[in-house]
Amino acid sequence: METKNIILELRTKKGLSQDELAKKVMVTRQAVSRWENGETVPNTETLKILSKEFDVSINTLLGAPRKQICQCCGMPLEDDALISHNSDGSLNEEYCKWCYADGTYTYSDMDDLIDVCVTHMVNEHFTEEQARAYMKDLLPKLDYWKRYEELSDNGQFEAFKKQLMQEINDLHIEGLPEVKKLNALVGKYVNLEYPLPNGQKVKFLNDQTTYLGNQLESEFGGDRCFGVLAGMDFIMISTYETEGANPELVLYKKR
Repeated sequence: METKNIILELRTKKGLSQDELAKKVMVTRQAVSRWENGETVPNTETLKILSKEFDVSINTLLGAPRKQICQCCGMPLEDDALISHNSDGSLNEEYCKWCYADGTYTYSDMDDLIDVCVTHMVNEHFTEEQARAYMKDLLPKLDYWKRYEELSDNGQFEAFKKQLMQEINDLHIEGLPEVKKLNALVGKYVNLEYPLPNGQKVKFLNDQTTYLGNQLESEFGGDRCFGVLAGMDFIMISTYETEGANPELVLYKKR
């Protein structure tokens, strides 16, 4: 799809007139009309504003001419829903939402990232050994790891994760093993619906937010696992069966 059609479609979906869109992106109505007629294309700065307004990547606005991959883990960014956001809400097209969340890089240890990625890569055609070899070859070539000293936060985020793990372990939840690792988890994939005493069900997370968490087998054995999730201002512990079935909230604690 061409840029003219993309802008028209996005504007229409949002219920905006050409005048209304023009005011939002600080151009004239005639400029919007020319974009949608294919006479001109927005300049770089206007594309950034349009990207934030419509919550789509500049690559999408331009008709997806580039094949993008996350510059931290190498994941193909084939869908804007996979792309990370900066702290101001704008899209950061260099990273996936697991590696960069609201202005924060979530990985500082390449081996930790490889451990997480390999679990999703292994299949009947790709062994764990092959997956590890592939990632060890790929990651050093990506921009984040090549510029790690420049981009990293000098261990501040790792220190935050260690503090969170200590707080979780200090809760001494019966049956919960010691938490030794927290990974970036997008809310959409872990936002389970918990039953309340009154029979209603409720979700506690935001689908678009990236949290820290892990899944651990219960020390009691059986079919239920522990799910650990945390953010800047809360810690949540739950149990559930395979693929999140029959979840039960164990603890929700404000930090």
